[in-house]
Amino acid sequence: MTEALLGFLAVFVLAFMRVPLAVSMAVVGTIGLALLRGWTPAFSGVSQVIFETGFAYVLSVVPLFVLMGNFVARAGMAAELFKAANSMVGHLRGGLAMATVMACGGFGAICGSSIATAATMSRVAYPEMKRHGYSDELATGAIASGGTLGILIPPSTVMVIYGIITETNIGKLFIAGILPGVLAITLLCIAAWLYARLKPGAGPAAERYTWTQRLQAIKNVWGVALLFALVIGGIYGGVFTATEGAGVGAAGAFFFALARRALTPKVLMEILVESARTTAMLFTILIAAMVFTNFINFTTMPGDLKAFVLQFSPSPIMVVVVMMGIYVLLGMVMEELAIVLLTIPVFFPIITGLGFDPVWFGILIVTVVEIGLISPPVGLNLFVINSLIPSVNLGHIYRGVWPFVAADVVRLAILIAFPAIALWLPSFMK
Repeated sequence: MTEALLGFLAVFVLAFMRVPLAVSMAVVGTIGLALLRGWTPAFSGVSQVIFETGFAYVLSVVPLFVLMGNFVARAGMAAELFKAANSMVGHLRGGLAMATVMACGGFGAICGSSIATAATMSRVAYPEMKRHGYSDELATGAIASGGTLGILIPPSTVMVIYGIITETNIGKLFIAGILPGVLAITLLCIAAWLYARLKPGAGPAAERYTWTQRLQAIKNVWGVALLFALVIGGIYGGVFTATEGAGVGAAGAFFFALARRALTPKVLMEILVESARTTAMLFTILIAAMVFTNFINFTTMPGDLKAFVLQFSPSPIMVVVVMMGIYVLLGMVMEELAIVLLTIPVFFPIITGLGFDPVWFGILIVTVVEIGLISPPVGLNLFVINSLIPSVNLGHIYRGVWPFVAADVVRLAILIAFPAIALWLPSFMK
C-alpha cells in the first residue's frame, strides 16, 4: 500500500513539474517495479508491455478511427451538420446554441475526439452565432460542452483506452454510448434554451427555414448518417468487430472525401501525418499507463482498498457516487486522460468486486471525463476554444460553461440511478 501511494505521489509531483504524463508514469512504474522485483525483471516486464501493447490487434482501432475523423473533417461535413441542425431549431431562442450541440453530436459520431470536435465547431458555429448577436458566454459554452460529445457518442478513443486497460468489450462500450449520447444532447439543448430564456439578449432567434430548405439541408448530411449506420450497425449486429468496423469506417470516409474532391496529394499527406502524430501520442501515453499499472498491481493497494471498501460500504451504489465525486473534483485541477489512467487500476477492481457492470462504469467514466473537459480552471476544451477564438476572454468562457456543467452533472446522476440507459442496447448484441 505504501509503495503505491508513493508511486502516485511521484507521478503527481512530476506532472506538476510539467514533466510529460507518459514520461512520469513510465519512469515511476519502471523504478517501482525495479524496487519491488529487481532491475532485470523490471526491464523485462517493461519491454514486454511495450511489445504487446504496440502489436495488440485491438489497438488498431485507434489510428483507424482517428483517420476516419480526419477524412470526414476535411470533407467539410461539420458545416453541413451545423446547417442541418440550424434549419430545424435555429429559429428558436437559443436555437443556434442548440444547433451547435446537435452538430457536435453528429460530428462526434464520426470523429471520436473531444478536442477535434470543439476545435472544428469553433470555426463553423461561432461566426454564425456572433453574426446573429449571441453572447460570447452562450456561444463558447455551447461549443465547449458540445465538443465533449466526441468521446461519448461512438466511436470514442477514451472508450477504446478504457476497454483495453480493463479488458472490457469495446464494441459493447461503443453501443452503450448511444442512448447516453442522446440524453446528453437533450440535456445540453435544454441548458442552452434555459440560458437564452433567462437572458433573452444572449441567444436571439435566427431566421426560420422553410420545410423545403430543411429537407435539402438534411439530405446534405446523408454521408455522415450512412457512415455511422454502417460502422455502428455492423458492430451491433455482429457483422464485424470494433476493429474491423474501424477499418470499414476509415475506408468509407476516404472514399467519401474523395468523392467530394476534398483530397489532393498535399491534403492526403497532411491527414496521414496528423493521424500518425495523434496515434503516436495516444500509444505513448497508453504504454506508459500500462507500465505504471503493472507496478500498482504488484503492490497490495488494489486488494487492500477493495477489502476496505467491501467491508465498510453498506450501500454499494454510494461507493460509485463517492468515486464520481472524486473524479469531478480531480477534473477541475488535472488533465482528464491522466485521471483515468491513474485511477482505473485502483477503482476498477472495487467496481467489479461490488458486482457492477464494467460497461456501465465505463460510460460513467466517460461522462465524468466530459465534465472535466469543460470544468474551470483547467478544462481542456476551454483552452482550445480560447486559442482558436482569442478575441473572447477566458473569463467569459468560464462563465458561459457553468450551465452546461450543471446539465452534465444531472446526466451523471441519471446514469447512476438508471444503469439500463447504458446497458439496454448492449444486452441485444450478438
